[in-house]
Amino acid sequence: MIDNPRLDLLIARRATTVIVALAVVGVLALAASGWAVANPHEETTTQEIDHETIETELHTSAIVVEDGLWEEGTELRNSPVYVHNATPTLTLEPRTSVPTDETAVTHDVELRYEATRDGEPFWNRTEPIVREEATIEDGVAVGEADLDVGEVLAERRALEDDLAGVGDIDVTVEVTAAYDTGANAGELRAGTDLQSTEDAYWLGERTPSAEERHAETSQVTETQPRSSLLVGLLALLGASSLGAAWTVSRWSAVDETTARRAVHERRYAEWISRGSIPMWVGEHHISLDTLEDVVDVAIDTNQRVVHDRQRGLFAVLDDDVVYYYTDRGLWEETAWPNMDLEEADADEFEPAGAPGDGPPPAGPNERSPPSDGPSSAGPNERSPPSDGPPPAGPNERSSPSDGPRDGSGPNERSPPSDGPGDGSGPSVRADGPVDASDIDPEDEDAWRQL
Repeated sequence: MIDNPRLDLLIARRATTVIVALAVVGVLALAASGWAVANPHEETTTQEIDHETIETELHTSAIVVEDGLWEEGTELRNSPVYVHNATPTLTLEPRTSVPTDETAVTHDVELRYEATRDGEPFWNRTEPIVREEATIEDGVAVGEADLDVGEVLAERRALEDDLAGVGDIDVTVEVTAAYDTGANAGELRAGTDLQSTEDAYWLGERTPSAEERHAETSQVTETQPRSSLLVGLLALLGASSLGAAWTVSRWSAVDETTARRAVHERRYAEWISRGSIPMWVGEHHISLDTLEDVVDVAIDTNQRVVHDRQRGLFAVLDDDVVYYYTDRGLWEETAWPNMDLEEADADEFEPAGAPGDGPPPAGPNERSPPSDGPSSAGPNERSPPSDGPPPAGPNERSSPSDGPRDGSGPNERSPPSDGPGDGSGPSVRADGPVDASDIDPEDEDAWRQL
């Protein structure tokens, strides 16, 4: 056990509550650890199992119409620049890649005029060039539209004249691809501006494109075991709590009064000394309720508290007054305990030596066993009862007897006897418990024997 009086006092007062609390905590912790093992953590995630990708690109081409830099009839494809005189017509070819040939695709090719000032648009107009459902081959939908670049540039100059220098006119070529794969549907837009000089023209982005990706997902549940650290801590807590409850259940036998006294002893240890308190000390004995009260008296009188462990007594002696505390009762109950000698064997009181027809003579301060005839007693010895009463000396008590006895010395008491015997020591009653009231206060041998 832990040497902690405060803990002993707590257990003595609240043992049942502490045991129940620890048992409940232990059971719950073990149940939680078992649940954590039996129910692993489940996490649901979204995983991509397939996807569809649709991509639209705008390609260009032109046929050379006269010999020059190129021979007549030469086809230029996605050229970074086209010459007005050699290639006056630009062919726009939107191409849309789809996952399956069953996909429906529609291409819209438009020409957009937009007026801007300081980069901010303030007017626009859209002219359709072609709208058609594209034919799909090998997963690619292809469309085609011709654009007369000369007419487009003439329209731009006319619009700039109308603006009279208020803003600039930008020309943009755009393609819109509407698609439906069965699982997914949507639109893609790709475009770029048409730029030109007096002799040539070109697209700002040689091959503008747009792409969209559609993912096919699935919910996947993954099972993961609980943290081994958490399970271990819960199991440790449960086992520790149940073990503590078992320990407290054994500890609960501590007496509350004893534990409280131990707390006070430790608290007031500097005022308490261990020793032996004589039974006859003091003329007046005042019983106090607690050890604290005794310590208060010691502090007030500037005395020490003496702890007699054999008598379970705490006392402060102030002149002829004894202030004391004990859990055994009153002062007399600790100083003069009753003794029951009924079960004592008669041989305990026989003098040493071999048994015979009569007891051997007793020496000074020795007990004399009962005998059948008279015997003389020396000074300070008791004489057993005889057939007649002996003469009594000063300060001497005579006990009843069946006949006379020899003279006894002063301060002697004679215990009852069946017959006279030799001189003996202090009286002892072998037929029952000895009571302090039966002993002569001045008979020191009797008190020592008691």
